[in-house]
Amino acid sequence: MKVKLIIILLCSTLSTYAQNLTKQDFDKAIKPLSDKAISLQVENGRLKDGIRTLNSKLSNTTLRLDSLQKRTEAISKAFNKTSEDLGLKISTSETNANRKISEVDQSLSKTSLYGIIGVLLAILLSGLFYWLVRKRLRSDKSDLIEQLSKTKSSIEDSLIKEFGRQTELMETQLRLIEQQKTANQTKQNIGPDHSLALKVADQLVAIERSVGLMDQKTKGLQRIKNSITNLKDNLSANGYELPDLIGKPFNQGMKIIVVSSIPDENLKIGEEIISRVVKPQVNYNDKMIQAAQVEVSVGY
Repeated sequence: MKVKLIIILLCSTLSTYAQNLTKQDFDKAIKPLSDKAISLQVENGRLKDGIRTLNSKLSNTTLRLDSLQKRTEAISKAFNKTSEDLGLKISTSETNANRKISEVDQSLSKTSLYGIIGVLLAILLSGLFYWLVRKRLRSDKSDLIEQLSKTKSSIEDSLIKEFGRQTELMETQLRLIEQQKTANQTKQNIGPDHSLALKVADQLVAIERSVGLMDQKTKGLQRIKNSITNLKDNLSANGYELPDLIGKPFNQGMKIIVVSSIPDENLKIGEEIISRVVKPQVNYNDKMIQAAQVEVSVGY
C-alpha cells in the first residue's frame, strides 16, 4: 500500500512539473524515482518471502506446542494416578503398621512383666552361684596352698636329712682319701688314686646345685651349707680344687664339655655365659684331672 501511494504521489508530482520541464529534464528527474521504486518492489518481495517463512515456522512451532501440551496433559494424568495409588498404598501400610504395633504392644504388656521378673531372678541366681563358687574356690585354693606348703616342707625336710647323710658319707670318704694319701706316701712309684675324690666332688656339686634351688629359710639348710664348705676345704687340703665356673664367660678354647646351650635374651648377641655346672672341673695340685660338663647360656 505504501508503495502504491508513493507511486501515485510521484505521478501527480510529475504531471504538475511536466508542463514546465523539457523531455530531457523529465528523464533526469524520473530516473532516480524509478530506480527507487524498483528497489522498493524488490525489498517488498523479500519481506513477503520472510513473512511466509515466519508464518511457516510459527505454524510448526504451534504444532509442537500442541504436541507438548498433549504430552504434559498425559504426564499430569499419569502423575495424578500414581499419586492416588501411592497415597492408597501409604494409607494401607500405615493401617497395617498401626495394627501390628497395637498387637505388639498388647503382647508386650502381657509378657514384659514376666520377662522382667525372669531376668531379675536369673541375675540373682547367677550372683548367688558366682558367690558360692568363688567361696568354694577360695576355700579349695587355701586348702591346696596349705597342702602344697606342707608337702614342700616335708620334701625339704627329707632332702635336708638326705643331704646330711650324704655329707656325713662324704666326710667318711675324705678320711679314706687321707688314709690312701698317707699309705701312698710310704710306697714308691705308686700314683694317687683319684676315683674316690672325683666321686666326692661330683656328689658335692650335685648337692650344692640342689641347695641353691631351695628356700633359704628352710630349717637345717645352713647346716648343709656349712658341711659343703668344710668338704671343699678338706678336698683342698688334700690337693683337690673345684674352680667356680658359674657366671664365667665361655669361649671355644676352654677345656670344657658343653652339654647344652640355652638362648638368653638378657645377654648380648653372641655372648656366652656358663649358667650351670653338670659335672665339676677338678684340679689336683694345679693340674686338671677332670674336665667340667656345663650348660651355656647364649645371647641372641
